[in-house]
Amino acid sequence: MSATRYAYLGPEGTFTEVALRTLPEAATRELVPMVSVPAALDAVRNGEAAAALVPIENSVEGGISATLDELTSGEPLMIYREVLLSITFALLVRPGTKLADIKTVTAHPAAQPQVRNWMAANLPDVLWESAASNADGARLVQEGRYDAAFAGEFAAATYGLEPLVTEIHDAVNAQTRFVLVGRPARPSAPTGADKTSVVIWLGDDHPGALLELLQEFAVRGVNLMLIQSRPTGAGIGNYCFAVDAEGHISERRVGEALMGLKRICPNVRFLGSYPRAGVTPQEVRSLRPGTSDAEFVAAAEWLARSQDGRA
Repeated sequence: MSATRYAYLGPEGTFTEVALRTLPEAATRELVPMVSVPAALDAVRNGEAAAALVPIENSVEGGISATLDELTSGEPLMIYREVLLSITFALLVRPGTKLADIKTVTAHPAAQPQVRNWMAANLPDVLWESAASNADGARLVQEGRYDAAFAGEFAAATYGLEPLVTEIHDAVNAQTRFVLVGRPARPSAPTGADKTSVVIWLGDDHPGALLELLQEFAVRGVNLMLIQSRPTGAGIGNYCFAVDAEGHISERRVGEALMGLKRICPNVRFLGSYPRAGVTPQEVRSLRPGTSDAEFVAAAEWLARSQDGRA
């Protein structure tokens, strides 16, 4: 395995590259652009890269299906870090292009919901076609295949384009969450401001099946930050659930919730426990009474005394 290489969704000039470069360790790694999320994650699986940074969620449309599906299927991988990046788009064009000249536009599919209203107001008759990434859209404009691309303004210089319009976003303060993914290993130590990600498969479809999963978290005071259903590919109505929960697997309430899920589900895939981006331990909400590690330990000791007739 190449321990000095980090893969990312390319080509050069993507928001993913910008997010990756915010990590201190990126300065000492060879950063390798890949053509797609699956390609970036496969580079980790086959040993071409030690880790890959890929987008997993945005604040406008929610989860990024390509990433969730890749983490759900195939050889297991683990999340070790997350990065939050504020997103705003520029309309990149070849020099001399005016707004009235634009007949076709391209970008990554996740960009469309973030610029839909702006397009309706300013480019109502323009044809949209998806690209593998926003920077790849810029490359296609450079090659003359499209008239314009929505991408980061920083990508203009890389592809010899001009930002015709900047600061484009339908939702103010839009953010995308990226995750650094590697081969499975021991999670990093808890920080007090952590997140645990899992994928859960239902045993069978029956009334209250999802409620049973949620109760494993609820009764232990574990707050959920994301839950999203994804098709398993086994037929209509067959779904698994990607879940992000507050806390670290080493914390008793989280570990016991995962054990409870493992007892009632045919498959639970642990995707990692890792620090939450932009959150300090002081900002984490207080635990509900009865859900701290000390209280779990005290309850276990009480049970042991009861079993021995010492309660």
